[in-house]
Amino acid sequence: MELKVTRWKRYGHDRLYANLPDGTAVGWADVRTGEMTVLVAEYHDDVIAVLAHHLLDNPDPVLPQGTPETEARPVLPPLTQADDLSTNRPGESLRDLLDKSGPGLIERVVSQLLRRPTEWDGWRKGLAGEKRVGAELDRLARRGWRVLHSIPLANNVDVDHLLIGPGGVFSINTKYHHNKVVWVGDDAVKVNRGKPAPYARKSRAEAKRVFRVLEQYCGFPVPVEPVLVFVGVTDLKVVATQLSVRVYQERQVAALAPLSGVLTAEQVEQVYSVARHRQAWSKA
Repeated sequence: MELKVTRWKRYGHDRLYANLPDGTAVGWADVRTGEMTVLVAEYHDDVIAVLAHHLLDNPDPVLPQGTPETEARPVLPPLTQADDLSTNRPGESLRDLLDKSGPGLIERVVSQLLRRPTEWDGWRKGLAGEKRVGAELDRLARRGWRVLHSIPLANNVDVDHLLIGPGGVFSINTKYHHNKVVWVGDDAVKVNRGKPAPYARKSRAEAKRVFRVLEQYCGFPVPVEPVLVFVGVTDLKVVATQLSVRVYQERQVAALAPLSGVLTAEQVEQVYSVARHRQAWSKA
């Protein structure tokens, strides 16, 4: 696997990042100490080899430890109850949509009696999926993980769930496809062999938006991995080359619990304090 190495110097840090062709970070090295961190175990040997090579041959001067930061890190205002996203329930955005724009009681009863599909069915299914995945993620709290639900971004979109813990940060996108067969490729997803949907590509783009926000407010880089979780499917097939997006069924998200070695307990709390602040995401 050919990895691209980029240098990251901010807030007093100087690091070399090993990235997949799509920009996903799989490891990094501290330029000053030479210490390396592998973020994705599958690429362990490739990460060590490419970073060791760049550490030996890197001609760029290294800033001394005491060099002042050249960029002031923005600071969020004190957290208010209105800006605290930790109170959001799974599917909060969809609940609001249904409350404000969904059908009334009479319309719902008539549609059910006539078994007539409505434009709101997709919202209700999405809400059911997010509630099920949210319940699974909330169980990871006992393992040192923090969970946020329905994080609003710009342009009326949201991150279904954000998982923050010792194994890093995971941007989680939930898809509800009851009794369907799902195939996941490198960029597209097919449901019951239907037309390709850009779920994987959009999940990667969403993770990059999350990374940019957390990088802006935290004094250290915060790798973010995209995750697709499918709810209610009868079969889930993932191509062997799909390595940039983690793909699970709802009960399988517990596989994230034992991951560690990316963030310290202190960093987890710092990332969580930024991520729960609504104003951090206002321009994301």
